[in-house]
Amino acid sequence: MLGCVNGSLNQAEFGKPMPWIGVYITAASLACAIAMAADAAAGFRYRQLWFPSRYIALNAMSLSVIAVAVKLCVDLNTPMARREEQLAKLSSSVLICTVMGNAMPSLGSMENKELRSNVIALAILVITSFVNICMQLGTGVIFVCRWEHAFVMSMMLLLLVTLSFSAAMVPTSKCYLEMEYCKRHELTLKESLSRSCDNVFDKLKEHLLKYGMMAHSCNPQFVVARSVTCTASGALCLLSAMTLAQAIVRAYLQPWMFEFVSCYGPSESESDYKWSSTAILIMQTIAVGVGTIAPAFRWFLTIRLKWQRRGNKSYKDEFKSEKYWIQQFIEIKERPFNLQVRSWRCRKLIHDSKNVVLDMLIGIQVGIVLGSKAVRLISILFMTPILLFCDLCSDLRKKFRLNISDSDKDLHSSSPLEGSASKPDFSQYILHLEGEEELVHVMMQNNCDTIERWIEMGKNNQPKHLVQLFEETDPCGFTGVMDFDSDAVPPLDSAEPPNNWALPIATLTSIAVTIPDIDPSARKRLLRGVREGLMYVNIVEERLCAKQELMNAQKAASIVFMGVDLYHKWLDVDLRKISLQGNTTKDVLEALACSAKNVLVESHGYLMGIPFGMARQSTGRAFHVPYKQTVLLDCKSSDCDMSNSIFEKLSKDDLRYYCGLPHQLRTCHIHRVLSQRH
Repeated sequence: MLGCVNGSLNQAEFGKPMPWIGVYITAASLACAIAMAADAAAGFRYRQLWFPSRYIALNAMSLSVIAVAVKLCVDLNTPMARREEQLAKLSSSVLICTVMGNAMPSLGSMENKELRSNVIALAILVITSFVNICMQLGTGVIFVCRWEHAFVMSMMLLLLVTLSFSAAMVPTSKCYLEMEYCKRHELTLKESLSRSCDNVFDKLKEHLLKYGMMAHSCNPQFVVARSVTCTASGALCLLSAMTLAQAIVRAYLQPWMFEFVSCYGPSESESDYKWSSTAILIMQTIAVGVGTIAPAFRWFLTIRLKWQRRGNKSYKDEFKSEKYWIQQFIEIKERPFNLQVRSWRCRKLIHDSKNVVLDMLIGIQVGIVLGSKAVRLISILFMTPILLFCDLCSDLRKKFRLNISDSDKDLHSSSPLEGSASKPDFSQYILHLEGEEELVHVMMQNNCDTIERWIEMGKNNQPKHLVQLFEETDPCGFTGVMDFDSDAVPPLDSAEPPNNWALPIATLTSIAVTIPDIDPSARKRLLRGVREGLMYVNIVEERLCAKQELMNAQKAASIVFMGVDLYHKWLDVDLRKISLQGNTTKDVLEALACSAKNVLVESHGYLMGIPFGMARQSTGRAFHVPYKQTVLLDCKSSDCDMSNSIFEKLSKDDLRYYCGLPHQLRTCHIHRVLSQRH
């Protein structure tokens, strides 16, 4: 029991659940470590060494996990005098710094309202941790590594301020790069119309390079990741991680730091967390070590680039605050303050107060930018020996590659994807902000290599089942999708099915797999090919179809094909049962038409906003339309040859829809497909 006779609490019983709370904290720390490790691994895999935030980002879920992971450093009541517990409090503070440094690029992928709410939520978490640590330092709960705690807390506040004010430049940079993209897009369209290219592959590759350059260079996460404030945050994260490392080493090499524990005796010095505090320290140390990889790489690569392109640029030009950093505050300052106040003096006082606050914020923003540039310059000065060694290794590697390329010159010149001499200059398609002119050459080189690597990956990972389906079908049979639509059979209602690609593909596949006397291997090949093809169809429709009706039709197609592929059912209709019950192909197709009619009639009672209701009504109508032309008008006999001919015709018409994907996918909208990959 928790209470005694006099109502007092039994501390031993009260603290029993605490080790399991420690396990909960360890699990949250493990989640943070996995997310940061996944981002680092993805960055190395795709050679995006600016490490976009795919898994660790500022959102409600990640902030909740972080709040659980750092619970130990905000625990004010539990006495924690052991070495592991004192160090675990420090590791929790460092973990906050590490997560902020990793999640900083995710600011670019947020909308304005989401950006404000997430930054405010992060500020509440950081300030709460800061205040609690200060209270523990004042009361003596934290009595070891006090200077390390003070230093990490200062790093934490600097990171919060840097991240918060970096968020202010995100909307401005998005608007500017959007305008620049529109200009380059019009230029690309004019160039593609003015010049002709006989080789389709070369033309497609050129479009991929151009739009890949624009999509990558204006990627909002990349814009934040290459900013000077993100570079400074990487340096701060690295310093906080080094602080934790030296504190751990010093604590285990100098055990007399914990002489304060001995006066209590071994039994009283153990906290309620017991063995779980050691697990927390180990897991958070691993999380900090893994999470420091991405910020440290961003910091090191940026200062290395500045070192390589230092040239004759003066310090006055180096310490210059670009306008896009403060443009957001200037626009807010110029707007009127919409308050319904009648008094002229009150309105003037409010407006003047607003201007004073915004002038202060502009000054802070300029100070942060200049301070970040100072951090970058100091980093270059301290890292000069290492940078010289890296440049020497890079020169040796280039000479080695040059010797290899000279020996294999003929082989490289015959390949359309290799050889630096064949690379055109697309630097005009690199979208950059003010002060980023020196990044143009680097981004162009890296983007060319990245896009060519994607082309190679596409060649090595082709949709083999879809390609096989194309190869087995006679291309001369592609007479057009309009052959399906005819007024020979009256429609069931006046409404027409949505004009998209995915729904007819799923519908035609549903009919094809129901036809009797067909080789099972042919059915499997068709299903595998359609499964691979729908992946590309969905990407195109998501980029080009913004209407709600078309998006519902795409969801309906996914529902229908999932049922056909996994359960051989078209909604509630068992296709195997229909195929077995029909004596002839015509009987099976008539049974399908009857089922489609019943589904369409029943679907009027469903809510159209629900995807399943949309699936019933859209596919019921679409099911009947191809039936009326392909089935009844083409059924003139009931033999096995007719089954094979109808199956072949339906397979061809599936391919018609794939071949009918819009030409914009290969031209002006290819960058949107690339953006999804980023």
